[in-house]
Amino acid sequence: MIQTFPLALPGTLVDLHRIDLTALYSKGWGVEADDVAAAPNGEVYALYRVCRYTYGVADGEQDPAIANFGYRIITRYSADGEVLASALCSLEHAGETASAVVGGNDMTLCVLPDGPLAISACPNNTTLVAPDLSRVVATYDAKDHRPFKEYTRGDAFATSISVTPSGRLLCTVAEYGVWKYGSVITNIVGVADGALTASSKPVIKALASLDPEPARHSDVDMRAHIAYQGAPVGRANRPRPALTELVAGEDRLSGWHDSRLGRPVPLADDLFVVPLYAKTFRGGSRGQPFVFALVNDHGEMTGRLHGMHEWRDSPFTGFCFNLAADPHRGHAFHLNRYGLYAWNKAGVLRAKLDTETKTFKPLTHFTLTACSPAGDLLLVHNKQHLILRVPAPDDLTGLAAAVEEALRTYARQRTALKKQWSPVNWHWTQTSAPVHRL
Repeated sequence: MIQTFPLALPGTLVDLHRIDLTALYSKGWGVEADDVAAAPNGEVYALYRVCRYTYGVADGEQDPAIANFGYRIITRYSADGEVLASALCSLEHAGETASAVVGGNDMTLCVLPDGPLAISACPNNTTLVAPDLSRVVATYDAKDHRPFKEYTRGDAFATSISVTPSGRLLCTVAEYGVWKYGSVITNIVGVADGALTASSKPVIKALASLDPEPARHSDVDMRAHIAYQGAPVGRANRPRPALTELVAGEDRLSGWHDSRLGRPVPLADDLFVVPLYAKTFRGGSRGQPFVFALVNDHGEMTGRLHGMHEWRDSPFTGFCFNLAADPHRGHAFHLNRYGLYAWNKAGVLRAKLDTETKTFKPLTHFTLTACSPAGDLLLVHNKQHLILRVPAPDDLTGLAAAVEEALRTYARQRTALKKQWSPVNWHWTQTSAPVHRL
């Protein structure tokens, strides 16, 4: 079923900070989506941010109507698209009480097999939240690892998590010293076969690495729950050859130095799509190499997703780096400024919906976030702050018709939502569902 539902701001938050919803984002505030995830029962969770920074306002300002602020909002939707609850995770602004959700970069969502919502961020911070968003169940905090500062080892887990059909956890792990930087950068892809709970975490078996030789590792960088060949990953003990070594001949400019690992997605229980992207240049990166590698659960690169041109189909335009996959049907998807692409399990491109055509040009305003367990594509409109659920067909040759119908339905449902919600500049405010503070 095609559905459209809003990334809603809690009315209490809008009132507390007297947010001017008519103001342009150039005035120092904004709303931006991070991720969307779906549960097997059809419920959907969205993670997004609202922040305000006014130059000249003191850090200690106590008046919430004036003070700078930042929140991550998690909203839970029913299978029918109704807002069931929201949760606020405050950032370090305006004297707010620190959130129990461990923060970090590139924050993602995942619904675990036993129900809790996992919120993960770089470097290796994972928070488990009750399905109704009422409380934090557990936190795995890697602690800060900064150059020239004493480091106290935390209790880390993963930088991102995705779930395979049988409940395996496909994870990425960040390491210190990647590309010789004095920071922690995502570098390892692995899979865990046990449950992640408040009382225990499974061992992540490392399958692939990006940088084959991260610099300056010591005992403090070894993690017992991240293993390769029966020993903790670290120093020289890691999957080799690294992915960048396997594709080294394809990047003549930088040799994949300063490349980065995207979030992998499961194409089956034992096959994963691992994206890697060459160095991003400040003056423009269109045409830079990228690879969507197929990696099995033995750590072998068995192929790749074919059919995209480095220049004509570049994900670097607009930095559209997300992949989504339906492992039940063996389909993989990618959306960027040039089209929506779909592959089968063998890596053969079965469909491209070209955004240069009038029919699919509206896709340039969406970000692909995930596939639901039922195989629906979940897209977020970047300006209208709406989630669009698109049922994907069993046969990818029917994808164009399905997406065309979804875009037409989106326009009708958006009009109905505007009458129901009365948004201000595409900012949607909800006052009926409970709002929790985590």
